[in-house]
Amino acid sequence: MELISTTAAPAAIGPYSQAVKLGNLLFTSGQIPLGLDGQIVEGGIKEQAHQVFANLTGVLEAAGSSFGQVVKATVFLKDMNQFGELNEIYATYFGDHKPARSTVEVARLPRDVFVEIELIAVIPVEI
Repeated sequence: MELISTTAAPAAIGPYSQAVKLGNLLFTSGQIPLGLDGQIVEGGIKEQAHQVFANLTGVLEAAGSSFGQVVKATVFLKDMNQFGELNEIYATYFGDHKPARSTVEVARLPRDVFVEIELIAVIPVEI
């Protein structure tokens, strides 16, 4: 097991890692819309979702993976009425790649943000 840490995403705000690599699998911690300065991104679900995906990009790249290698996404929304807007942003990052996904509405997220996303991805093996 290898802990993944990168300055391309906000540092963990608790006793956990940004991601854990186990074999050729990567398990990211849930990313919320924190900027690299540790501040919540202003705006609505769209602005916050873009920041979450920027953070996930940094973590995936640090581990040698990408959105095209994601096999499972778990999305936590503060309000399921924002599902459509989130889907629009989500599709821009995944394109034609369609990993398995769960989306749940939750009562509250850290720092009262609108969205949190965690991923499981494959890390391609170099030959």
